[in-house]
Amino acid sequence: ELAREGRDDIVVCTADLGRPTGVNVFGTKFPDRYFNFGIAERNMIGAAAGMATDGLTPYISNYSFFLALMGVENIRNDICYPNLKVRMVGTHSGIAMGYYGTSHHSCEDIGVLRSLANLTILAPCDGNAIRSALRATVDHPGPVYFRVGRGREAPVYEQPPTTRIGGSRILREGRHATVLAIGNLVKAAMDAHDILRDSGIEVEVMDMYSIRPIDKEPIRRGAQKNGVLFSAEEHNIVGGFGSAIAEVITEEGLGARLVRIGMKDEYSLLGPPTHLYHHYGLDGAGVAEAVRRELKKH
Repeated sequence: ELAREGRDDIVVCTADLGRPTGVNVFGTKFPDRYFNFGIAERNMIGAAAGMATDGLTPYISNYSFFLALMGVENIRNDICYPNLKVRMVGTHSGIAMGYYGTSHHSCEDIGVLRSLANLTILAPCDGNAIRSALRATVDHPGPVYFRVGRGREAPVYEQPPTTRIGGSRILREGRHATVLAIGNLVKAAMDAHDILRDSGIEVEVMDMYSIRPIDKEPIRRGAQKNGVLFSAEEHNIVGGFGSAIAEVITEEGLGARLVRIGMKDEYSLLGPPTHLYHHYGLDGAGVAEAVRRELKKH
């Protein structure tokens, strides 16, 4: 859409995954602006950096494991260090690849990438949120990493919502606890809100799509209002989004209790994604149970 609207600077790069990530559609419409590097992720990253120095705006699309984890050295040295205008779209993040194996799971990318200076990290939760995030950041001067799913996420937004770097969105009101969620866990948190409401528990649900920089205001408000916060992510709880929340709580002396919902510092079993989400408590029922269990302690 952006290219059709006159953005001649936009080019798209992939490393042999144009079809499963969907960017082959761009290649069909704009073949002279579409580059497939084959199974050579690091070469793709370096080439995209070179394109950015020449005034282009490259969008790299690849599975998040092959992009963010295999390519972290090149992301750091080629893109983030010189602060280049490259957009990286890590698809099939978390355990969304299910039975394809541990090599295709990516539960460490947030922890790795949020330590890189100059890098903005966004985690839109559905198709409309992705569309909004891409448009809102097209002119951002530095690098951006978009952490997205596999394209089968249940819709949260009927229309593209407003997106800003460092922003968040309140989706549900609640007085007993606040759930700060990203990606797939946004819909899971909304489902948990509905489950818990039937038993008299009201939880606030926040879409914290901007991981770096993070919106501190909902964290402050939730800590003051409820005293207990839940972070929810399809990622290792060590070093991930929940750790970013913990840093804010500690640095600002908020004195709130934090419960991190996510992968418990282990490698996932293999199986269909929906089965894995249920097994690891990353669906509505799992989030609801984590909230219920913690509130019983108080």
